[in-house]
Amino acid sequence: MTNLQRIGVVGAGVIGSGVAHLFAQSGHDVVLIDTGEERLAAARATIGRNARLYGMLQKDVPDAGEVLGRIASHADVEALAGTSFVIENITEDWAMKRDVHARIDAVLPPDVPVAANTSAIPITRIASVHRRPERVLGIHFMNPPPVMPMVEIIRAARTDPAVLACAEALVVQAGKQSITVNDSPGFVTNRVMMLMVNEAMFLVHEGVAGAQDVDRLFKTCFGHKMGPLETADLIGLDTVLRSLENIHSEFNDGKYRPCPLLRHKVYAGQVGRKSGEGFYRYGVA
Repeated sequence: MTNLQRIGVVGAGVIGSGVAHLFAQSGHDVVLIDTGEERLAAARATIGRNARLYGMLQKDVPDAGEVLGRIASHADVEALAGTSFVIENITEDWAMKRDVHARIDAVLPPDVPVAANTSAIPITRIASVHRRPERVLGIHFMNPPPVMPMVEIIRAARTDPAVLACAEALVVQAGKQSITVNDSPGFVTNRVMMLMVNEAMFLVHEGVAGAQDVDRLFKTCFGHKMGPLETADLIGLDTVLRSLENIHSEFNDGKYRPCPLLRHKVYAGQVGRKSGEGFYRYGVA
């Protein structure tokens, strides 16, 4: 586990493409996996666009061509063979996670660490799919991964300390800080943040205040860079809903019951920035 040059990234959605971008930007070779060429092409276009933007805003970052040149995209998990660390980033759906991790486990040698990037599903549950659950841990990247300074590393019930040390070293190589926490639904960040976001939605749902006023209060009074509803739109309201459903299911605690307005917006396809409309309207590139 000493050579961490070749990183496998499974899932090329918003977070997965950001994770691939982060490691390519920090000098790693990346194998990016998703289900089809169209999704992979869209991810590469997003990475290239973001790399050009970050290049204008930050010093000492490689240009878009260099970043994309370090990313090999494939539609088959078999391409993970030869990687030294794998990070899974697919949607917050247990059945899909279970299937993908079973396929990852079948491809990789037993000494390659596997990180699940999830916001709510317990890592110990994901690790149970693997023949060697000791090699599985969680890494929770915040959006957007190339910009956010810190990640949450999650220790599952049987995670090998050497695997944790490997993940911590990899995060440092990527230029980020980390905090390691024990496994619990939602971990630290989402267990707290999802409560705040959901309660903000209830305020709008009940007519206590409009979305703009809720967000403005949080930004002005508490110094938040984004209000809770702007944050929800950035994450994706569909992802917020799945996260709340997972935490609610695991704890069986009514305080995590998703707001009806959240469900309504997801059913209407108004899932935030990526769809062009959530609690706010956005231009879609």
